[in-house]
Amino acid sequence: MSNESYIYTIDTAHPPRHPELVEEALLETWMRVRNHSVLRVIKVIHGHGSSGIGGSTKETVLNWAYQHRGRFKNIIPGEQFSLFDATTQEMIAECGSIHDDDCGNANPGITLLWVH
Repeated sequence: MSNESYIYTIDTAHPPRHPELVEEALLETWMRVRNHSVLRVIKVIHGHGSSGIGGSTKETVLNWAYQHRGRFKNIIPGEQFSLFDATTQEMIAECGSIHDDDCGNANPGITLLWVH
């Protein structure tokens, strides 16, 4: 992670994990980011399943994010994460410029959680 980045990346897909371990990792990461002086966004790598339509880890991540949506300013699906997306633009305006390879690539294997 760059010292200038406000995005903290967590890979919950590799190696595959039990849903409870994914949820624990998400909670621990949220706790780390919410009190950090620079970090504002959690980029969750969850994969999109071997079928290409969403695997169990993606489902676990999205369900957890929905259940805890009060902790987030916004949730940005990887498919939506683009400089042309209004929510991404709002995040950049508030947090600063972004240098992320997934921005603009419509990646269904990630989700960004913008922490309050």
